[in-house]
Amino acid sequence: MMKLALLATLAGSAAAFAPTTPASSTAASSSSSTARDLFAKNWQDSFTINNLPGALPPMGVWDPLGFADKAGEKTLKRYREAEITHGRVAMLAVVGFLVGEAVEGSSFLFDAQISGPAITHPGQIPDGWDALIITFIGAAEAQRAQIGWVDPADVPVDQPGLLRDRYYPGDIGFDPLGLKPTDSEELNIMITKELQNGRLAMIAASGFLVQEAVDGKGILEHLQSM
Repeated sequence: MMKLALLATLAGSAAAFAPTTPASSTAASSSSSTARDLFAKNWQDSFTINNLPGALPPMGVWDPLGFADKAGEKTLKRYREAEITHGRVAMLAVVGFLVGEAVEGSSFLFDAQISGPAITHPGQIPDGWDALIITFIGAAEAQRAQIGWVDPADVPVDQPGLLRDRYYPGDIGFDPLGLKPTDSEELNIMITKELQNGRLAMIAASGFLVQEAVDGKGILEHLQSM
């Protein structure tokens, strides 16, 4: 049940910023395109700490060190890009911990060669697979950079990592199920849900890593002994 819930959460969150599937009719497609352009313009015009998605009561905007208060719009967009990306990686990591340990010792996972806590799995991967994994991650990151970042050759020296003006942090166009709302309020709600799930996943993944490093037991082993 836990794994199903996590997978459902991940599927919904991965689509939070992606463009919707085009409508079948020309009129609907044109309307949808216009709506997306308006949303993009509104996001760009209003990207401030006062109206960013992700702030919920009772905490509101939680920024004890004042990073967001001191940041301009471009810097604030980089902060949000970093947060949403780390959150997505953490959600995948949480699912990976649980699924990896659930199938350990079975022929499904490298012919039963890998077992034990998830933090020990990378060291047990057969030769060659690590290079393939790194290549896949590098390709995904390169694609993300091409979508969201200004070409480094065109970036001022004092503005490293500059994002494109029309790029909303996290909106890399991945929405295979067409879950992204066309209504701006509903979209903000979905963005907030993804952020909250990502924040929780970052805490959970950190806890998983520390727990397994401390006692050498897998997370599922801990859950089964409760």
